[in-house]
Order: sequence, then structure tokens, then C-alpha cells
Amino acid sequence: MAAELPNYVASSVPNPASKRVPWYKSTFPSYAGIFLWVAFYLGLSAPTLSQASPAVCLLGLSVAGLICFGLFYYVPAMLGMQTGRPLYIVGTSTFGVKGGYLMPGLLMGFLQIGWFAVATYFAVDYIMEGLGSHSKGLFVAIALVWAYGLAWVAIKGISYMARIAQFLNWVPLVMIVIVFWANMDGVASYRPPQSDAWGGFLTMLAIVIGFFATAGAAGADFGLNNRNRSDVVWGGLTGITLAILVAGGLPVLAVAGHLGKLGAASDFTFAGTIKSVGALAPVMFFLFAAASMVPTTFCTFIAGNSFGTMLPKIPRSVSTLVGVTVGAILAITGVAQNLIGFFTIVGASFGPICGAMAADYLLAGKRWSGPRKGINWAGYVAWAVGFVVGVPNVIPGLPASWVNADRPAVLFSFIVGFVVYFVLAKTGVLPELIPQTELKSGAEA
Repeated sequence: MAAELPNYVASSVPNPASKRVPWYKSTFPSYAGIFLWVAFYLGLSAPTLSQASPAVCLLGLSVAGLICFGLFYYVPAMLGMQTGRPLYIVGTSTFGVKGGYLMPGLLMGFLQIGWFAVATYFAVDYIMEGLGSHSKGLFVAIALVWAYGLAWVAIKGISYMARIAQFLNWVPLVMIVIVFWANMDGVASYRPPQSDAWGGFLTMLAIVIGFFATAGAAGADFGLNNRNRSDVVWGGLTGITLAILVAGGLPVLAVAGHLGKLGAASDFTFAGTIKSVGALAPVMFFLFAAASMVPTTFCTFIAGNSFGTMLPKIPRSVSTLVGVTVGAILAITGVAQNLIGFFTIVGASFGPICGAMAADYLLAGKRWSGPRKGINWAGYVAWAVGFVVGVPNVIPGLPASWVNADRPAVLFSFIVGFVVYFVLAKTGVLPELIPQTELKSGAEA
């Protein structure tokens, strides 16, 4: 039976209880750092504040935080905590040991390259803002140094970046507080140019959940460091729900305050609001860029782990550099600038994965059922249908009324993934389970 286990499964070793740490030393700071990254709140205001009041936007952030915690994070984190194993192992129940190569294995790696491109583009863009330059040649040069320099760090010195992250993660928090403080007097005066509170609320849900989708599935990787369910819950409520409200709410209020003082809704970007702090603005742009070193490096590291695990015959350094080159091209050409479009793809990709995993978790009695033979087509069908539901805007000929009804699409992609997997599982199409004793013996071999 052990021969049926691919090497990436057989070589997996669970994280022992002796290496687990409290939530405030693991899950909370890790997730909070994700939301304190400027890519999260940089484009949050334009599509939401332009339609709804700051109060509605804050409500949207609160609801989105609870959805991210309860639907996208909790089950993967519990699976990681219960088994001590990462996402690409616990995902073999939902997608099979052969299906796990692509989903969620390689898919996570490919999307991390997209995140790398986003991080590189906006970090370099903020450096250019700090320099007050619009030179395309300088942008390209800085982007190449940034991309390949941090790729080297990810390959050779990720432990050093992890130590730096403990400090750099909190630098953006200080700065968004400063920007909010400088503009809070104008919040009460702000009025949205359009009056569509429901549209603004739904847009906020779509942006936040789409941003979080991959990180939610990666809750398994965070959960394997947790000691018990209490760590999973408190780490999620503080690092996700609270962090979304703070890291998203303060920039939104700052933009609203800035526009309220101007008396005209012109520039909804957070970058435009940063400039309102005056002489300190260039320094803040540089610090926001510096803080982006951490997510850029970690995206590269996760992508490298994904490719190295699933494609072991290709040296990890080679696959990482190929991915970094693709990411650098996406950044330099400006493709990575479309944050909302990227969040939509991310949400559509991982929404149904999280939904199918949640269904599998409940069907197994709120635990990990273990790896399944071959490809679990129930997982793949659930993902495919959920993905289509998650990207209604790209389906040609789809009536506008259907597109509007499918909002927020990322949430419906989760629900569809859950329902389709649950129904298919009840029909008995799931592959046979591989005894977990075989998994343990494989890890020990």
C-alpha cells in the first residue's frame, strides 16, 4: 500500500506537539502582517468609498473579516492543527494523492508568483513616488534589483527575513495611524459621489475575501504550529478579523477624511492620501516599500517550496528563478497593477478549494479523513464549477443581471464548491482512503 503514496506525501513528517507555540507567537503576527501589507489597502477605497459611506465600508470590512475567519480559514487551520501537516498534505483527502500535485500544490505556487509580481510592482512604484521620479528605465532597473535580490534572500536566507519581519510588519501600522490622524477631521464631511451602499458593501466583501483566499487555505500551514483549537480560534479572530478591520479601516477612513477636507471626491488612492502628510510623505513611501520586502520574500519562498515539493526533479533554485523572472515581467509590464482583477482570480481559484475542504471536513466528522487514492474527481469538479461561478465577468454573453446577482462572486464560489463536493461525496464517488498508518510509515522511511 505504501507504494501508492507519492514521495511528497510519504516524506511528510507531522509537526510534533513539542514544537507548537501559542497563537500570539504564531498565527496572530503572521496573519496580521499579511493585512498590514500595503497591497491589501492600497486600492481598497476607490471601488467602495466611491459608492458608500465610511460606516458602510467599515461594516463591510467587519463582515468580510468574519467570513474569512469562519469559512476560509477555520477548517484548513483545524486540519493543520489536528494533523501537524501542511496544506499540500491535508489537501490529498479532497483532491487525492495524484490530484494533489496540481490542486492545491502547484496552483498555490503559480498564484504566489502572481503575488510576487504584485508585491514587486507596488514596492517599486512606492520607491518611485518617494524619489519623485517617473522614469520607466529607472523603474525597470529597480524592479530587477528588487526581484532577483529578494529571490536570493528567499533561497539562501529566509530565516534572516523572518527575524526582520518581526519588526518590519509593524512599520506600516504606525504609518497608517499617522495618515489617519492627519486626515480624521474630514471623515464626517465626506459624501460618496454615488449612492449605492449595497454595491459598496458587496464590493468590499469581494475585495477582502479575494485578497485573503490563498492565505485562508494556507491556514493549514499556520495551524500546524498551533497547540489546540483555542489557538486556532484566537489566532484567527485577532490576526484575521481584527486585523482586517484595523488595517483596512484606518486607510479607508484616512482617504475619506482627505477627500472630505478637500470637499471633492477626486483621488481615492491611498497613495494620494499619503501625500497629504506633507514633507513626511517621501519617507513614508520608502518605508511602505521597505515593509513590502517581507511579503515579497515569503511569496517567493512559498512558491519555491511548492515547485520544489511537486517537481522534485527540477532544482528548487531553478524553478524559483524561473518563477521570479515571470513575476518580474508581470511587474515591469504593469500587468500586476490590476489588483481587483488579480484578487478576483485568486478568490475564484481558492474559494471552491476552501469550500470543498470544508465539506470533506464535515463529512469526515470534523477531522481529516486521510489521503485518498489517485485523483478525487469530486474535488476537481467542485473546483471547476466553483471557479466558473467565481469569474462571471470573463464569461462571454452572460447577462448583466446574472453577473450582478453573483456578488460577491468569491463567496458564491466557496458555497458552490462546498455544495458540489458534498453532493458528489454522498453519491459515493470518492476514491478509497489510504490508511493513515501507511502515511506514518512512509514518513518514517
